[in-house]
Amino acid sequence: MTAAPSDVLLVGSIPLSSAEEVFTTVAQTLPGRVRSIPDGETGDRGNYIGWQLGRFPKETIQYFLGGTEPPADHPGFTLDSIPPTEYDTVAFKSYETFLDLRKKNIIPPGVRFQISMPPPLNCIQGHTRNEFHAQLEPLYEKRMLDSVANIIDNIPADDLALQWDVCFEITALEFDRGNIKEGFFQPYFSPVKEGVLDRLERISTNIPANIPLGFHLCYGDLNHKHFIEPQDTRLLVDLANSIARRLQRPINWVHMPVPKNRDDEAYFEPLKDLDIGPNSQLYLGLVHPHDLEGTKRRIEVARSVVPRDFGVATECGMGRTPREDVDSIFQILRDVTVPA
Repeated sequence: MTAAPSDVLLVGSIPLSSAEEVFTTVAQTLPGRVRSIPDGETGDRGNYIGWQLGRFPKETIQYFLGGTEPPADHPGFTLDSIPPTEYDTVAFKSYETFLDLRKKNIIPPGVRFQISMPPPLNCIQGHTRNEFHAQLEPLYEKRMLDSVANIIDNIPADDLALQWDVCFEITALEFDRGNIKEGFFQPYFSPVKEGVLDRLERISTNIPANIPLGFHLCYGDLNHKHFIEPQDTRLLVDLANSIARRLQRPINWVHMPVPKNRDDEAYFEPLKDLDIGPNSQLYLGLVHPHDLEGTKRRIEVARSVVPRDFGVATECGMGRTPREDVDSIFQILRDVTVPA
């Protein structure tokens, strides 16, 4: 294995002022280290799925998010009940900035424009009440697939990389194992693992194989805390392997979180069983702000256990992260890696 990782994944959200600042900062801070750059999900997109709340009828929204009761004579829901997601709209705007910076030689040739999106279940589970999940998910999924298709049709494959931010699928699996008790996380479908895989297959199957596709396996980052702490990487490895077997196209990367206090071999041990294909990249989210030595330690422990090269990343997106922490993260990412 190499002396230091050469590959960095930016999970998605980066709380800078604009897509231009994100692209420029990444290109200048991490030269030769990134295969793709996200637009940072700046502005009202900085809170993961929060900006999608308005796509759902108010009478279906979680009460703590401002939901209301439906009238007794409610006619039900159709596709017209769910406005378009606009993931494609914001992507096109950021892509124009990406192209402009590439023309100015700020973004080097060969680096792709990365778009990270939540699988539809995440917005359904996070925003709407349980009794509406079965009705709304097919409608919102259609809207999301329309956005993805529009992105694929309008951004050249050679410039594009896509990532699914898989979060509520993880909590569904942990709920099914009895590790999460809160009803908020209870999936409405069963069997749970099969339902998760069915959903990830449906949203991935029409993404052409020449467009890199990655999966960010996420334990949540609400108030910089996981919904539940992973016991180790076993569930993540099992899910990644299952996705790889299920999809008829390659997985180009998988990202897994590494909590700050997990520098023990036991956490990484299940990664010996990772089977996502030799050309798929593993990224370990072991970079934590103001913790260069701890990051180096986690890399060394992982290297002693994991039988494949891996890249590095943060545990989750950086949305809502204080600027001084963002600066620290970029510096550590640079310090623990070498250009490819």
